[in-house]
Amino acid sequence: MDLPIPHNIVPLDNILPDEPLLMMGAGPVPIPAKVAAANGIVINHLGDTMSQIIEQVKVMGRYVFQTERGTILGVAGPGSAAMEMAVANIVVPGDKVLNICNGFFSNRLWEMSKRIGAETVKLEVPDAVSVSPQQVEEYIITHKPNVITIVQGETSNTVCNHQLPEIAALAKRYGCFIIVDAVCTLSTMPLKMDEWGVDAVITGGQKGLSCIPGISLVGFSEAAWTHIHNRKDDLKHWCLDAKLADQFWNKKSYHYTAPVSGILAIHEALRLICIETLPIRFERHRRCSEALQNGIEAMGLELHVQPESRLNSVVGINLPQGINGKQLLSQMSSRYRVEISGSFGPNIVRIGQMGEQCRAHNLFRTLHALGSSIKALGHSVNLPAGMAMLEDTLGRANLPE
Repeated sequence: MDLPIPHNIVPLDNILPDEPLLMMGAGPVPIPAKVAAANGIVINHLGDTMSQIIEQVKVMGRYVFQTERGTILGVAGPGSAAMEMAVANIVVPGDKVLNICNGFFSNRLWEMSKRIGAETVKLEVPDAVSVSPQQVEEYIITHKPNVITIVQGETSNTVCNHQLPEIAALAKRYGCFIIVDAVCTLSTMPLKMDEWGVDAVITGGQKGLSCIPGISLVGFSEAAWTHIHNRKDDLKHWCLDAKLADQFWNKKSYHYTAPVSGILAIHEALRLICIETLPIRFERHRRCSEALQNGIEAMGLELHVQPESRLNSVVGINLPQGINGKQLLSQMSSRYRVEISGSFGPNIVRIGQMGEQCRAHNLFRTLHALGSSIKALGHSVNLPAGMAMLEDTLGRANLPE
């Protein structure tokens, strides 16, 4: 017997809000019009046109990853799929892996390492604190890992491991591969893959790159790529096998049907980054985030992380006593059509400063929505002081609208 035709299906126009929300959370982020337009195109995934696009994605990817010799591969999946590709291809079952864990996503790297049969060692860092090279070196000497994993910017608690260059140098000194999650930091702050000696860099489309969710990139160093090709065992992952992905990305052959629309979108996202240039983009992100942080503090609110460990790409704000995070998010969304993020543990809310979020008009709208919503929920804040400080900092930065 055939199932009845469903009668409760409605078009998206009846589900989506009349006015789109301003996406100012920890991801996904707003995307430029050219990226959105590219995402609406479908072409042959094995044709000459796609081959040209792939070559350009790799060239632009090397600039954004800051590598001349690295291998860039696309991944049909979120940043976590790129993360899993890096772990599964570099870590051999039985390897000892040092997982530097100071948040939700660094713990995900530990979970992935454990699932593929590694002997894992956790270096657990207290909340709101970045890891020090001294801690890492002590663990390396004691445990002698083959691989180290670390997140450059933890969106979960807004901590940045600012001493990543020193930690990567330690990995090289002691003969370890180092895998870096840069989903929210790539193109928002410096990450020099070749110069720092990073073996795998992971990123997703939906944060720092201002692209769509569901398409990601991973970069492997020369040493990591040689190690991958010299492995004799069969990976448990078929889709995420880098040697199979190499057939499509570097040899114009077939692996699986590539996410062609996503690849076109990430082409445009990378192109816009190249046009802006990394130094200008880094400065825009730094200035916008500093202005937002100054405005938040001038309003009378407290930032979750101290400056020496603070991530600029996602800003964490301690909730005032008596303010419920879910109510605050709901108030901002329903009344002001601004969406920010809750937390993965700490009693905070988070505002993203990645890509298209870093525009002056977005900052004013977001800070006003935050302050007004907190006041509506019964807590006193100095909203005029916060807005004035935001305007003053942006004015001194002379940023474009």
